[in-house]
Amino acid sequence: MIPVDLLWLIPVLPLLGAAVNGFFGWRWERAHNLKPITAVAIASTALSLLLSLWNIVWLWGLNWSSLPKLPGNVVADAAHHSVALDLAPWIPAGAFTGMFGQAANFKVDWLFVLDPLSAVMLFVVAFVGFLIHVYSIGYMAHDKGYFRYFSYLNLFMAMMLTLVLGGNYLVMFIGWEGVGLCSYLLIGFYYTKDYCADAGKKAFLTNRIGDMGFAAGLMLMLYAFGTLDMAKVNAMAVSGGYPSWLLAAVGILLFVGATGKSAQMPLYVWLPDAMAGPTPVSALIHAATMVTSGVYLVARSNGLYTMSPAALMVVAGVGCLTALFAASIGLVQNDIKKVLAYSTVSQLGYMFLGVGVGAYAAGVFHLYTHAFFKGLLFLGAGAVIHAMGGEQDIRKMGGLWGKIPHTARTFLLGCIAIAGVPLFSGFFSKDEILWKALTSADGPGRFPQWYATALFAVGVTAAAMTAFYMFRLFFLTFFNSDRVSEEAKHHVHENPPVMTVPLWILAAGAVAGGYVGLPKLWTGSDNFWERWLEPVLYKAGEGAEAVAPAAHNTGLEWGAMVLSVAVAFFGIALAWTWYKRETQTPSKLALSVPGLYRTILNKYFVDEIYFGAFIRPFVMASRILWGVDRWLVDGAVNTVAYANEVLGMLLRFFQTGYIRNYGLFILAAVLVLLYFFV
Repeated sequence: MIPVDLLWLIPVLPLLGAAVNGFFGWRWERAHNLKPITAVAIASTALSLLLSLWNIVWLWGLNWSSLPKLPGNVVADAAHHSVALDLAPWIPAGAFTGMFGQAANFKVDWLFVLDPLSAVMLFVVAFVGFLIHVYSIGYMAHDKGYFRYFSYLNLFMAMMLTLVLGGNYLVMFIGWEGVGLCSYLLIGFYYTKDYCADAGKKAFLTNRIGDMGFAAGLMLMLYAFGTLDMAKVNAMAVSGGYPSWLLAAVGILLFVGATGKSAQMPLYVWLPDAMAGPTPVSALIHAATMVTSGVYLVARSNGLYTMSPAALMVVAGVGCLTALFAASIGLVQNDIKKVLAYSTVSQLGYMFLGVGVGAYAAGVFHLYTHAFFKGLLFLGAGAVIHAMGGEQDIRKMGGLWGKIPHTARTFLLGCIAIAGVPLFSGFFSKDEILWKALTSADGPGRFPQWYATALFAVGVTAAAMTAFYMFRLFFLTFFNSDRVSEEAKHHVHENPPVMTVPLWILAAGAVAGGYVGLPKLWTGSDNFWERWLEPVLYKAGEGAEAVAPAAHNTGLEWGAMVLSVAVAFFGIALAWTWYKRETQTPSKLALSVPGLYRTILNKYFVDEIYFGAFIRPFVMASRILWGVDRWLVDGAVNTVAYANEVLGMLLRFFQTGYIRNYGLFILAAVLVLLYFFV
């Protein structure tokens, strides 16, 4: 047996864990026995992780020039280092005529694909997901609904792994919608609190808007290409012969779905509110896995986007603006989880900037490193909140460095990594994205030079903001004067090993995770990361037109790297000066520009604008239509019914069954006739 035979078990195991805890966990929790719940949840994710690692190692060691004999339902594509497992037919809809008059056959199978790209996502989801499950044992130990929490968390893992392994867009869409459902359930976990329930509904509805674009893109794709198989769509796109408007339309519609799931402008508003859920949920869904689905979708569809410069320009532009916009909001937030939420939105913008300039490997590289340091930061924030007895306002913290040392030190490593300090993981991925943005005029998108320069400038500015607000958060939380309330001081304590050990493991990834992608500028050759992902990237040279490689400007790359490092240190130094030394400069600055400060503090009033422009008119229109339905439609139906009832009551007097009454009616009729004739 080869490991790819068991690929289907990777998502099925957490699904079984969700079912077992969902059906039987309530009995165990009612009996105050949480161990079976924990065992089922951890064992299912641990086995899924082990199977994932086995498949990844097998794929890594596969000799593509001399493939072993594979089972009949396993198909290998040596050119793209891909192995597809066809489990069973799903939708054999039959023949139809496509957009260009071509004969097509709509046939969708349960198809799982293992290749270098899905292997990266498989590792991120399974590994980080397992650590967060372990961390949750300590964090959720005293919360009601323990069985429900782990059932939802296992279900999320199953859906996310389905999304990652899906070999066609429809299987991916099942996982895509599944994680949307799970995010609703987990964000609204504390459903007795109105703001948690409202946040869950907001996330669900906002994602549905994006999913409409995704679904429309799939319909157009099927009509144009005659298939939803990812490999076939990419190969057909790079083969040439398809109009540019069609590729742009499909690419932009898919990206609309990505903006919803990955919280990009204008559909980012759900993610900050999603912090209402338990902190481990924020770490798993809203930092390391679900929100990266959109980036994975664009990278998986790289052949389609490579042949559509217009779609790439939209992706890069939206990602760049989102990175700057969200970073500016993070500068002044005071809720420890809200700062990290807007940081996540900003970092996702960086990822879309990477894939949007055609640097798919760089964008996925930042996805990979971000999973370590942002997962670490969210779990670190959860550890702080847990130690503080539920307090989340950083203005009520301070002086925690010596009180929760493991949490503080790992949090510092996460801040250094996300700030882009050299030799930490975030530096390697962020620097690569900025360099690719600067040179994007020579990339697949062939952007105008001014556009490439603007992307780079905005990216550098967002990097400086990131370094500043992360160390502002760090200094206000762990240094500065002690602002902890007397009640909270009784709660402050270091967390148990079940929570601190995952922090140190993620901290190791935040420090060393970037060394798989050392820049070519340092090594003189393509790094492991680029070599690993290169086979899954469809090149325009495989089709009608190739992009000639531009001459490499080493001096310019060194300059871009020095600038990105300089702005990172500038942001850290500014945060040190203003917050570590406790100057009054931030307060004075806020008082000098109260309108601007209030605008940024209130997130540019985007929620209020959306409420006034969309939600309130929609609610008013709904009420008007409800009134029309009630008084006009229902009123007309009820009037007809009432008229029939009255008519029936009148006719009852003519059908009494008494002969004398009938004789009277006959006499009256005769008299009437005589009156008219005489």
